[in-house]
Amino acid sequence: MPECWDGEHDVETPYGMLHVVIRGAPKGNKPAILTYHDVGLNHKLCFNSFFNNEDMQEITKHFVVCHVDAPGQQIGASQLPPGYQYPTMDQLAGMLPTVVQHFGFKSIVGIGVGAGAYILAKFALIFPDMVEGLVLLNIDPNGKGWIDWAAGKLTGLTSALPDTVLPHLFSQVRSGSGN
Repeated sequence: MPECWDGEHDVETPYGMLHVVIRGAPKGNKPAILTYHDVGLNHKLCFNSFFNNEDMQEITKHFVVCHVDAPGQQIGASQLPPGYQYPTMDQLAGMLPTVVQHFGFKSIVGIGVGAGAYILAKFALIFPDMVEGLVLLNIDPNGKGWIDWAAGKLTGLTSALPDTVLPHLFSQVRSGSGN
């Protein structure tokens, strides 16, 4: 367990090195808030505005925050060496128990975006005893985004079927037979 919590740490895992930034110190048996960013981002680009919001200040007073940067994604990261085999999504999830144990966290509440959400969900499935809860944003890589929704609206290809069928199936109106 590191002596100095607040700051940047490199944690060696079975699948390579992870860059971790800790804000605060553990507060008793409370879970740590562990964040994981989306592809092409790092913890600062993905989570700074969220955690710097004044409404979050009360939460961050009571919980240690552990930001995990995927390999090579931290600010100032050197280029990955030629031939480097980037970890799979499963391996990225498999790196997290080492981080949790390294800092002595009893459990975590994960906050993930995009690929980070997928990695945290995978981690929770494999190591459910380490996870108190998850906040996952945009976890479906095949999900429709705002652009797809707008294109559907503009082209008029929306279907009225759900609007017709769902009220019929779930309405409170009874038929005239009295049953």
